[in-house]
Amino acid sequence: MPVPGSAIYNDPVQFQRKPELLRLELHVTHACNLACESCSHYSDHNHNGNLPLEVADQWMSAWSQRLDVKVFNLLGGEPTIHPKLPAFVGLVRSHWPKALIRITTNGFFLHRHPTLPAELAKHGPTELSLSIHHAAPQYIEKLKPIQALLKDWHSRHPFNLRVFPSEKVWTRRYLGSGKEMKPFSDANPRQSWSVCRARDCKQLFEGKIWKCGPLAYLGMQDAKYGLSERWKPYLAYQPLAPECSNEELRAFVALEDEAVCSMCSAEPQYFELPLPLRNVRPATAAE
Repeated sequence: MPVPGSAIYNDPVQFQRKPELLRLELHVTHACNLACESCSHYSDHNHNGNLPLEVADQWMSAWSQRLDVKVFNLLGGEPTIHPKLPAFVGLVRSHWPKALIRITTNGFFLHRHPTLPAELAKHGPTELSLSIHHAAPQYIEKLKPIQALLKDWHSRHPFNLRVFPSEKVWTRRYLGSGKEMKPFSDANPRQSWSVCRARDCKQLFEGKIWKCGPLAYLGMQDAKYGLSERWKPYLAYQPLAPECSNEELRAFVALEDEAVCSMCSAEPQYFELPLPLRNVRPATAAE
């Protein structure tokens, strides 16, 4: 430990705090059991693939000594599809000792992970966030055993539990879907950024840090569907690579709006989310 008066102690660069991200997110899987229209991570488009723990460890190792994280969010897709989800909690904690570790889930496969509550309690501070995607009776009925399980887990293990009604704040992130998907054309990146609910949701993907989910996973959409030329400027986005300089890292963390923000609407496009359960016929008014 340097002492006052030493060359190292007086060097402001040596004692400059690491830049901090408010939120860093990781897809442990791209697969999802729901099909929420206009999902910002394109999880309604039947992508798949689980992230190996050793690969996640490599990605985190490239950044954890250079970057602080306030909240590290494990998600997807639907994170509980990954058979080794509980192990990701300890992995994140080994890299970021002070971060709040959050798992955002629709809950339908939580029963597959009986060791998860103990891992959350062991590696706190942690939070399990149950995202509710619809208020239809058949959806709420399916939530009842999930809520009972969470009540039991929470009574026996100390971790934060959050229930969030996502469907109440659902917005359209692009026009159309699949091959016919189109970006918005408002051409007001500052306004798009200012109303964006994901503006602090940086993504750790392919070892690099991306500005947001819609940009990070857009390449998967293009590879699967062959998107139109209108997406070319956004597909050309360059994420931050681990080889970046400290100056580039600080500039990335501080950056707000940029041209690629124009892919999203300049005003929130709220809409009523159709029932996202796969292979379930929506109820009619007469039922």
